[in-house]
Amino acid sequence: MNAPYKLPPRPPAPLARVSLIGVPTDIGASERGCSMGPEALRVAGLAEALESFGVDVLDRGNLTGPANPQRAADRGFRHLEEVRLWEHAVHDAVLHELQAQRVPVMLGGDHSLAIGSISAVSRHCRATGRKLRVLWLDAHADFNTASITPSGNIHGMPVSCLCGYGPAELTGLSGEIPAVHPDELFEIGIRSVDPGEKRLVNEVGIDVFDMRSIDELGMREVMQRVLAGLDDNTHLHVSLDVDFLDADIAPGVGTTVRGGPTYREAQLCMEMIADTGRLASLDLVELNPALDVRNQTAKLAVDLVESLFGKSTLMRKPSDMTYDRQTRAHSRG
Repeated sequence: MNAPYKLPPRPPAPLARVSLIGVPTDIGASERGCSMGPEALRVAGLAEALESFGVDVLDRGNLTGPANPQRAADRGFRHLEEVRLWEHAVHDAVLHELQAQRVPVMLGGDHSLAIGSISAVSRHCRATGRKLRVLWLDAHADFNTASITPSGNIHGMPVSCLCGYGPAELTGLSGEIPAVHPDELFEIGIRSVDPGEKRLVNEVGIDVFDMRSIDELGMREVMQRVLAGLDDNTHLHVSLDVDFLDADIAPGVGTTVRGGPTYREAQLCMEMIADTGRLASLDLVELNPALDVRNQTAKLAVDLVESLFGKSTLMRKPSDMTYDRQTRAHSRG
């Protein structure tokens, strides 16, 4: 049985050493434009916002890789070789920051890039003897495979690849297959899942808190459940797809889905993660400035990242809330 969730005290200082890694590509996406995401986040003041409350921020600039050839799918994948090259670049950059005891923040770019970042986190956890927990905040399950994908776009496949379902070029990047085990992963905010994905997610046993779960339980209860059992030896990785948010507040994404978390629900999610004091790496992906309105989605993303790193309205005391993960009851698939 996992240890019950008990909200720990907020750390005395925010996470102190952060490295921003820009990955300007939409190689795995269906819609062009999220290659401009890293610069939009910089223009929205991400580094300055974090520095304003004591975070040591290093902007490592942008990684480089192949251009988007805009080809049709081949054997179920679009741009597999180009994606592979980008993933290796992301993996190496993220691993370098982790080994330097910094918190890597990957600025995407599309969500396929999480294969590289989380593979690096998985490799680092094995090397240091730490447990891994991944929170996947997204409108989509991202568990397609070559045989069930309707498009061949690899940004719909990163979770399946990380769980070992996919081409060897992507599944083996961490040095071990799977890079992530199903019980290390929680998906939150899901509301668009392809038919083949539903069956596979259910078979694999991924813990999914879809929007119905959030509606019925409330974001507070959902976050208590996904944070249950965290301890000092847990590496907490957050992979935040901007389409996690409701399209009314975050229009600047290529795959908007109505009915996502509201601003306050999203803030509560970020604040409860920050309360653990255990956020150790972050993906911020799928921001598409070409579809945004006066950079409002980028500014909202910066606002949420501030909360993830400890910004709060008041100094709060820890609560006595507990949750035994064995008793959870929520939607799957």
